[in-house]
Amino acid sequence: MVFVGFVLVAAAITAGAGVLLANTGPAHLVVFGQDVPLVSNEWQVFVAGAAVAAVFVIGMMITFLGAGRMLRARRDLRDLRDEHEESLTTLEMEKRRLERELARVRQGKGGTPPPERQPARPGGPQVWPPHPEPAPAGRGPSVKSPFFDRSE
Repeated sequence: MVFVGFVLVAAAITAGAGVLLANTGPAHLVVFGQDVPLVSNEWQVFVAGAAVAAVFVIGMMITFLGAGRMLRARRDLRDLRDEHEESLTTLEMEKRRLERELARVRQGKGGTPPPERQPARPGGPQVWPPHPEPAPAGRGPSVKSPFFDRSE
């Protein structure tokens, strides 16, 4: 889009310069050595100049709009890249913390022991926390939910 704007601006400047340098009479329009057809009065020369100016203004508008869009896109990409880096850093810090906690628990040097199962009511079924059961081959540990263990 910026390129199209530059092309229109260059065409308008070139046409304007050609008209300026080649015309000596007030109602005779010559562009690059060629007579422009249907332009023989002063008002027609003025309309041709207005058309060239309109093309110039449109070209400038397209150029600035394209440049603004390009700058916004770069800023958005930079912001997304920064957010991604921040989330990666946060995830890495959380991973290290969990690895240290797991190592502490495996060594038996601390960490909080898992809470014991407490009966929901005296003589009732035991609930939370669920204990992992052996998982089928190729799958992670499964957790048995007390919701599905109801015998009611």
